[in-house]
Amino acid sequence: MAPEALTEALLPVAFLIGYLCGSIPFGLVLTRLAGTADLRAIGSGNIGATNVLRTGHKGLAAATLLLDMLKGTAAVVISGHLDGPSAAMLAALGAFLGHLFPVWLKFHGGKGVAVYIGVLLGLFWPAALAFCAIWLLTAFASRYSSLSALLASLVTPPLLWWLGHAALAALFALLTLLLFIMHRENIRRLVAGTEGRIGQKA
Repeated sequence: MAPEALTEALLPVAFLIGYLCGSIPFGLVLTRLAGTADLRAIGSGNIGATNVLRTGHKGLAAATLLLDMLKGTAAVVISGHLDGPSAAMLAALGAFLGHLFPVWLKFHGGKGVAVYIGVLLGLFWPAALAFCAIWLLTAFASRYSSLSALLASLVTPPLLWWLGHAALAALFALLTLLLFIMHRENIRRLVAGTEGRIGQKA
């Protein structure tokens, strides 16, 4: 098989690697191991770190955030090593979709913020640092996790474009759109003034 044909053949594999990595529901796994209530039955019902924090277990929330980030980073790094930048980007998309729609949970997953950071870290780490800085500043000022993520993700595509990474800017424009769709209820609550704040228990 010619190198070009082999490269094309490996691209679907990269997407699958990303999807399988992204679909691991670390928040649900960790809270079940800790013996807490079903994460999907408390707070927002989300399987991500913010909802884990509502259980009162800060350590579990931190571990969920870290592992959800790293599954995205791992997918990107592995696929990029196997087949280059195009494979890494497809793996990033796969990991993000895997977290949003995990096959193990009947396609009902998280909202994607940690994985967004993780794949951004694997593809272009300076932009991931910028994302985290914007998130932290917004969270400190507002104590709204959702608002912090939405604002940071909104800045990411134009930042990538400005830094000369047009392909990444296009990818993260798509991921940002998906992030906003997954946060549509949060946006409604933000507008209504009823959104839960960071650290607030269910």
